[in-house]
Amino acid sequence: MSKIIAGLTLAGLVVAPSIADDKKDKKAAPVEAAKVYESEKSGSFNGVKLRYKTIAGETYLKNDDGDETAAIFSVSYLRTDVKPSDDRPVFFIFNGGPGSASLWLHLGVYGPKRVVVPSDAEDDGAAPFRLEDNPLSILDVADMVFIDPVGTGYSRAIGKGEGKDFWGIKNDAQSIAEFIRLWLVKNKRWNSPKYLSGESYGTTRAAALMEELQGGWSDIAMNGIVFISSILDFQTARYQPGNDTPYISYLPTMAATAWYHGKVDKAGRTLDGFIEEVRGFTLGEYASALLQGNRLTDAEFNAVAEKVAGYTGLSLQYVKNANLRVNNMRFMKELLRDEGFVTGRLDSRYKGRDYEGTGDTFDGDPSGYGIDAAYTAGIYQYLHNDLGVDIERRYEVLSGTPGRHWAEPRKRGYSEGYPNVAPHVGEAMRQNKDFRVLVANGYYDLATPFFATENTFNANGIDTNRVTFTYYESGHMMYVHEPSLEKLVKDIRDFLSAK
Repeated sequence: MSKIIAGLTLAGLVVAPSIADDKKDKKAAPVEAAKVYESEKSGSFNGVKLRYKTIAGETYLKNDDGDETAAIFSVSYLRTDVKPSDDRPVFFIFNGGPGSASLWLHLGVYGPKRVVVPSDAEDDGAAPFRLEDNPLSILDVADMVFIDPVGTGYSRAIGKGEGKDFWGIKNDAQSIAEFIRLWLVKNKRWNSPKYLSGESYGTTRAAALMEELQGGWSDIAMNGIVFISSILDFQTARYQPGNDTPYISYLPTMAATAWYHGKVDKAGRTLDGFIEEVRGFTLGEYASALLQGNRLTDAEFNAVAEKVAGYTGLSLQYVKNANLRVNNMRFMKELLRDEGFVTGRLDSRYKGRDYEGTGDTFDGDPSGYGIDAAYTAGIYQYLHNDLGVDIERRYEVLSGTPGRHWAEPRKRGYSEGYPNVAPHVGEAMRQNKDFRVLVANGYYDLATPFFATENTFNANGIDTNRVTFTYYESGHMMYVHEPSLEKLVKDIRDFLSAK
């Protein structure tokens, strides 16, 4: 049974002085009461039957003058059949983009309902899609809050706020940190163990949040972060002239993709052993060759080219023509070109067909259009039919508008160049002895490759003794592969229970 609670307006957001000054004379339309929908439910998770409350709705953020600036939409799950305890953790969960709503982790991993798509990297087709109970949810051991940042889901700027005030690494982190503070106050959970979980750019957000949450005397100390498909240092993923880091970052994932599609010799090898072999080559001969550049002799160049071709399944001539540097988008088009297919970016297990086969890059990501219809239908169906949400405006699944503002670094609180938030993780560890990290990686992720993540976490002042790396035979959203989903949830549960 659902009910709407009218009139809930929560205070808070501290806007940067330059933004506040810009807004002094702005005339804003009256702000209606925040919409919040509550319901009582029951389910069985990890074999435990329990009752829980759902709270789906808006939290209003305010500036220093008390004016509303944003409505953050979230869905909270609170177990109700146990006495409130300081020992019960709460997870704050979001996706990435930037510009993506939290539906992927909500209906893919953590939530009490799950969208089911083909586990074998086949297209999801058309409705009806399967939305079913998720017995793997961690609701038996932790409460959860799914957050849609401004410009995603049903979240938006209101009153004296504008969307661009919240877009950019620092502005985004400040708004989500304020939402978390308000949630802890309203729900009286200040002394509960607290965890973050983000995917893709959501990992960037989680790392940036460490500075906002743990910095200064008003310290919200976190117990840990679950990073899913991480990108913290953007130098690892930006193919730009003079930056060889992405070629090093992506090579082991290209090799894994070639392995999956039968383009390398598997005789006498296992996938893990093959990847470890490629790691050694990439850190050694390959990285050295890229650094040497024109100082390589013809024989040295040819020797490295042969190994790159052998590991990636590309032709030797193609690798030579690329000057040993094959970017991920061209690789996805080239690997299966002779079969008439392209591979996926988010998950290179997926294959698709383009309009024609001579281009440099694919027409669309088959691992994106292979799942998006099911998740979009799933979130609308679930919010409106199960949780009683009565909001007619568009639910922004993945909007490009916020991302365009992230590209204005001087206005968004970070220096020009390649943003790197990884040092915040190292600092958080130095200032909080209980802070731990789980890093989940898909072998077939050509968006945020696992080797880039490994290199990032083995630098930047991070104590890897408090980092757990896990790997899955799937891609960026490893949970669309059911064996990987089961392993991921087990790994998260083990992480939560570890001392």
